[in-house]
Amino acid sequence: MAPKDSVNTGNTILDEKIKEWLSWNNDSAAENEIQNYINEGDVSTLSKLFLTRLEFGTAGLRGRMGPGYSQLNDLVIVQTGQGFVKYLLSTISDAKTKGVVLGYDGRHHSKRFAELTAAILVNNGVRVYMYSKVCPTPFVPYGVLKYKCAAGIMVTASHNPKEDNGYKVYWDNGAQIISPHDKGIQKSILANLEPLESSFNTSGINSHQLFSDPLENVMQTYFKTLKDMVLYPETNKNTVLKFTYTAMHGVGYDYMVKAFDAAKFKPFIVVEEQKDPDPDFPTVKFPNPEEGKSALDLSMRTANQNASGIILANDPDADRLACAEKNQKGEWRVFTGNELGALLGWWMLHHHQVRYPDANLSDVFMLASTVSSKILRSMANKEGFTFEETLTGFKWMGNRVTELLRQKKTVLFAFEEAIGFMCSSTVIDKDGISAGVRVAEMASYLETMGISLAGKLDEIYAEYGHHISDNSYYICHEQLVIKSIFERLRNFNGKPNTYPSSILGGKYPIIGIRDLTTGYDNTQPDNKAILPVSKSSQMVTFTFENGLVLTLRTSGTEPKIKYYTELCASPNKQDLTELKDVLNEMVAAIVLEFLQPELNALIARSS
Repeated sequence: MAPKDSVNTGNTILDEKIKEWLSWNNDSAAENEIQNYINEGDVSTLSKLFLTRLEFGTAGLRGRMGPGYSQLNDLVIVQTGQGFVKYLLSTISDAKTKGVVLGYDGRHHSKRFAELTAAILVNNGVRVYMYSKVCPTPFVPYGVLKYKCAAGIMVTASHNPKEDNGYKVYWDNGAQIISPHDKGIQKSILANLEPLESSFNTSGINSHQLFSDPLENVMQTYFKTLKDMVLYPETNKNTVLKFTYTAMHGVGYDYMVKAFDAAKFKPFIVVEEQKDPDPDFPTVKFPNPEEGKSALDLSMRTANQNASGIILANDPDADRLACAEKNQKGEWRVFTGNELGALLGWWMLHHHQVRYPDANLSDVFMLASTVSSKILRSMANKEGFTFEETLTGFKWMGNRVTELLRQKKTVLFAFEEAIGFMCSSTVIDKDGISAGVRVAEMASYLETMGISLAGKLDEIYAEYGHHISDNSYYICHEQLVIKSIFERLRNFNGKPNTYPSSILGGKYPIIGIRDLTTGYDNTQPDNKAILPVSKSSQMVTFTFENGLVLTLRTSGTEPKIKYYTELCASPNKQDLTELKDVLNEMVAAIVLEFLQPELNALIARSS
């Protein structure tokens, strides 16, 4: 191996960063890869790997695996673990005795990254509850609450490509971290970059007195709670429906088997090719069931071969759930996250009212993110429970749920359109295992009345009004162009806070404007938004007089301007064709008038 003083790229700062990394790194394969780049004089790649650092944010860490500071590898995980434990101990006084729950998925290096983190924690006197095999992400926040831990860490990149991994952190309330913890951990990481030699030593970790495996105990209590929530066990036991399940090469199979058994269902049909964890995801281009039919192709083939009419699919870390249903023509319908949100919202309310027929619904809550369907709001207006919306992401919903629970409120359900569902407050995060069982039980109950899931969805929209969506995005690599698009909307008449008042020359008036970048909200008495404001990202919501809600926002991880539209019609407007025509007309006008794709050289989403 070449000596470190032979590093000479012509960039002094880069050379120092490479030398530093090589002196701290403990992985010979990673060192060889860097040495090859040095030998080839690949300054461009070396600059990308060493001059920027993967930053810890509200989702923790997520990125490509490989050498350097901008990717995930043993050294970066060690630095993260050292910074995390220092911050934890300085923030929660009894963190050592409370401990930390650790889980990992089936991706390359996930177990290794979890073991490195465990070693750092026990070296600092912190109790560790680490699952002995791959587990669903929701088992980490569940474990935090069960053992009253100080925090939880899940090593996963969820449904990202196979090259990626991640490090997701939960706090002592069982919810994903939000500020100030993300900034505090990042600052602590930067203050503790030099690795201790002991941080790389994972030998004997399983026999350490501070280390224990919570898997068996968590399995017992998690599935008992799930079983106790089953409403119609005899219906489940005798259902004629046949369910097909795919784990999408992830962790879900063993856990969904247990869940079906707890709910008294017969065993499901499994997609054998995707049953076991496989970090290379060989049968899918993107291991994300949210992609729809392209990701569920094998599931549909398996279901067709077995005369099965319903598909349930988890993503690789089993916190998301997708569902498809075959209609009488033999065609498959993949439900959107918003449609499943409507169905599960109805089901969780039905469940609560059957269990507690005399309950006062004024203290019952359901939540959804700002870019998700407003169907729960429409239900709440009629049924009397309380609906709240939060910023995008379960970190916001989870932390709001913990506040409501402290106020002795009942939280039945929360969801986001990206197929994330929290059914009850057993887990303060999205949970694809429990959601899968809820959908199966709902489908079985409806079948006894001759109603399909699609049929029930039609009934929900007939009762509460159609809610139809059109969501997409444009790609823009120029940050200045993105900023100019949003600044134009904020200064539409040449003055601050003068936003568009309509589209199509006044045909569709705008009655509500909420800008979560500046904090302006004309629907509030003082024009100040209630939801948290972030100047670092763009997000504006327009509410139209006819019930259409539009949100324009930027992506935190991709060069995209995303738009989310939903036409929320009143129950007396039942002509779906007419409503779709209105939605299409409005979306076309919004894109043309607000985003101006030709003028701004925006790249349309590829079909």
